[in-house]
Amino acid sequence: MTDTASGALAHSVVIPTIGRPCLADCLRALAAADGPRPEEVVVVDDRPEPGGPLPLAAAGTLRGRVRTLRTGGRGPAAARNAGWRTVGTPWTVFLDDDVQVLPDWSRLLAHDLAAAGPATGGVQGRLTVPLPRDRRPTDWERGTAGLEGAAWATADMAYRTAALTQVRGFDERFRRAFREDADLALRVRDAGWRLRRGRRTTRHPVRPADRWVSVRAQRGNADDVLMTRLHGRDWWQRAQAPRGRSARHTLVTAAALTALGCALTGRRRAAGAAAAVWAGGTAEFALARIRPGPRTAPEIATMLVTSVLIPPLAVHHRLTGLLRHHRAVPLPGTRGVPPAAGGAP
Repeated sequence: MTDTASGALAHSVVIPTIGRPCLADCLRALAAADGPRPEEVVVVDDRPEPGGPLPLAAAGTLRGRVRTLRTGGRGPAAARNAGWRTVGTPWTVFLDDDVQVLPDWSRLLAHDLAAAGPATGGVQGRLTVPLPRDRRPTDWERGTAGLEGAAWATADMAYRTAALTQVRGFDERFRRAFREDADLALRVRDAGWRLRRGRRTTRHPVRPADRWVSVRAQRGNADDVLMTRLHGRDWWQRAQAPRGRSARHTLVTAAALTALGCALTGRRRAAGAAAAVWAGGTAEFALARIRPGPRTAPEIATMLVTSVLIPPLAVHHRLTGLLRHHRAVPLPGTRGVPPAAGGAP
């Protein structure tokens, strides 16, 4: 392994973690990567309560460069902010604790940073998601594989520390690992920096998940509301993000409520018509998720049940976001700069 990068190519790696066992694999892969070493590796422990020591020994030859911070469960945006604000290098590289860099990652990272012009504020790594070869991927596995095409995902994203300073880093109103990276990328670009894709590649395994993971993911609808408040209705196109099924979920949920209301007031024909719209919309959603999957009995059962639950939950979280973020507007005269942590939105 070659020595630390010097001068303008010097970088630090920031890894937020909630103490998952995969952190050991992440550190082990980083230590094994051939090329210039990071000046330091900042592991930000974001567990609400310490549940035991982190597996830092997995960092191997990098162990002496590992530094830890604690943020007490404030979310990945706050954890990454705590990390990059303590580094002293021109570049800060964010990795998630569930990724594994490939053996040539450090060498290609050095190439990516060397190729970045002075106006380049960030260079994204390429993500690869291994999927099973002996069967079709499940809904959850396909969702994770979508990261391969995601723009500016902080699973592997290098930013100039000066760019992070200029836009004040991540907006900590994004409490989950969802949209906080797209928000940052849009603000960095609005501040005049360019973002580009690099050559380095990082492996992003599909983490184990229970059958309700797609239901819990609907909380992200509240974050989409915040994105719209901050960046306007066209943020989807500028962030290269898929639009999703928000409109269809609203229609299906409205049909269900209409059917219930009509049934309670004795309007059977109208109730039947609305119920047919709900059933048709729900069936279309379930089939769209079942057809590309493995079509096993457990997967089909999960898709059927969650396809009933997801539309109303998506609408619920969207309404919650509208209430929570109704005062969230970009500050006049400070384009792209969020309020300071803890400040009024």
